[in-house]
Amino acid sequence: MNQQQSNLYRFLVGLGDDAVVLSHRLSEWCSNGPYLEEDIALSNIALDYIGRARMFYQYAVEVEGKGRTEDDIAYLRTEREYTNLLIHELPINDFAFTMVRQFFVDVFYCEYLEKLSQSNDERIAAIAAKAVKESRYHLKRSEPWIRQLSEGTDESRRRIQAALVELENFVGELFIMSDWEKELVAEGVAVDREVLQSGWDKYVQAFLAQSEINFPDSQLQIRGGRDGIHTEHLGHMLSEMQYMQRAYPGLQW
Repeated sequence: MNQQQSNLYRFLVGLGDDAVVLSHRLSEWCSNGPYLEEDIALSNIALDYIGRARMFYQYAVEVEGKGRTEDDIAYLRTEREYTNLLIHELPINDFAFTMVRQFFVDVFYCEYLEKLSQSNDERIAAIAAKAVKESRYHLKRSEPWIRQLSEGTDESRRRIQAALVELENFVGELFIMSDWEKELVAEGVAVDREVLQSGWDKYVQAFLAQSEINFPDSQLQIRGGRDGIHTEHLGHMLSEMQYMQRAYPGLQW
């Protein structure tokens, strides 16, 4: 691959990794949701992310041109070869944590995918146009939960506050751009995530303020995901997610 193809491949795999990792985390609520309808809803959102990951991975292996499949990308790499942003890999914790994380990424993806749908790469634009419709629906689900938990019992509000504290230092990585990604922005392929941060902050803080919840700007940005540097949680997650494919090579989606 030339440098342009290499940058595109890294970009596609990164977005696919974001989606497949968050999908697996959400799937961990299957049979564990607070009630049946929410159990089903979270499982369906997980399936949305699986579909998104497949589209990015399928394009990535075509760009790579080595005859690999989407399964090879998803199931036959180690944690250091995964390049998802760290917020996606954090354990589900309690329900409040999951919904705060989902709210944060939903707000981000609604704006990011909208802009990515204008990419001059028609394949990427088409994937983003489909995915942004899903993210808008996801946001319509996560917002009421944040409001309900924030304005519910003292315990539910405490858990929302605790989730905000746990997640605040992982949010910044959503907006950090590497040099190779900036090259794709200059080519009209990718989106400058840095310029999205102020709008994200404004939206999130205004929404939380409606329930008298304060979310201060974090001065610390935990980073490393796009470079394959992860939390201790990803390796354990992958050992579960990849077990069947490694035990029975050749399984398909």
